[in-house]
Amino acid sequence: MMHVKVKTNGFKFIIPIPYAMLNILISILFSKFVHKIANKWTKEHFERKKIDFTIPLIDKETLKPVVNELKNYKGIILVDVKAQDGTEVKVKL
Repeated sequence: MMHVKVKTNGFKFIIPIPYAMLNILISILFSKFVHKIANKWTKEHFERKKIDFTIPLIDKETLKPVVNELKNYKGIILVDVKAQDGTEVKVKL
């Protein structure tokens, strides 16, 4: 399980994210349907700015083994950020 901890001045919360939920999110976010919608939404902006770019399709079958491998490294801190205003974000396996 992945834990996302956010701490600000006087406010702190922890979001536990099970690996099954992470696999579901990967399946949804990197689907062809969402990819098509993202390209459709950004197409007009890129045309106005004269940028020739399309969002590449990321293969979700490549990402799922990465998530499964993360299960073997429990306790590792992936992200540990502290801002000047006292806000802290920590992502831990």
